[in-house]
Amino acid sequence: MFGIFRLGYLFYPWGFIVQLVALVHFVRRRPDGFWLWVIFFGGFLGASVYIVAEMLPDAGLLRNLYQGYGRKSRIAVVETAIIDNPSAANFEELGELYWDQKQYAKAQEAFDRAIATRSDSPHCFYRRGLCLMALGQPEAALPDFERVVRGDSKYDSYRAKLMLAEAYAATGREQDAAPLFADVVQHSTTPETLYSYAAFLKSQNRGEEAREWVCQLLQKKRTLPRYWRRIERPWFRKGQSLLKDLSAS
Repeated sequence: MFGIFRLGYLFYPWGFIVQLVALVHFVRRRPDGFWLWVIFFGGFLGASVYIVAEMLPDAGLLRNLYQGYGRKSRIAVVETAIIDNPSAANFEELGELYWDQKQYAKAQEAFDRAIATRSDSPHCFYRRGLCLMALGQPEAALPDFERVVRGDSKYDSYRAKLMLAEAYAATGREQDAAPLFADVVQHSTTPETLYSYAAFLKSQNRGEEAREWVCQLLQKKRTLPRYWRRIERPWFRKGQSLLKDLSAS
């Protein structure tokens, strides 16, 4: 087998270039560790296999990059439209665009103005709460999540309730957070939900229970379609790190 791998170096210097490209992608995306062995010892052929199996499916990231340029143009258009028509719909769209650009402070400001214009949109309150959480202000996010969950406990497939539980936990209200977490995991088993509940249990010194939920998260990785495993990879990575912490303690 190693003889086959060495054939890759017949493509010198392209073998090294392809390996370098594969390694950069590996460091940035952190797929399964065995790929590092394939890249190093497989030379040109191994790196090429990695590119086909891991890099090409990530080509959607380039589409997101181009969409980012489109969003910037759209932001300029909406900001101009707001001058003549400062409607709630325009401010809400502007907030969504800034959210997609990860400009959370500007997104929050846009949702603030949308809510000031029309205060009956649960989506605006929910999005503003998410912005505040992203900005590290869980206490400020609580009223928004509470309002949304009171209106619809299933909002965004129970994610609003999950965010409310996380906000309670982040502000020291563990007794309020615990029943919400326990309820959400009965209805939603997304990787984010499983990880968040396991992290909460760990913070409550309930290590064995936390380990059980982390194991459920990592088992879910095996059953998800490859496309969804790629999307949910950050949560699986966090779960593996949490499991190491639990094992160490």
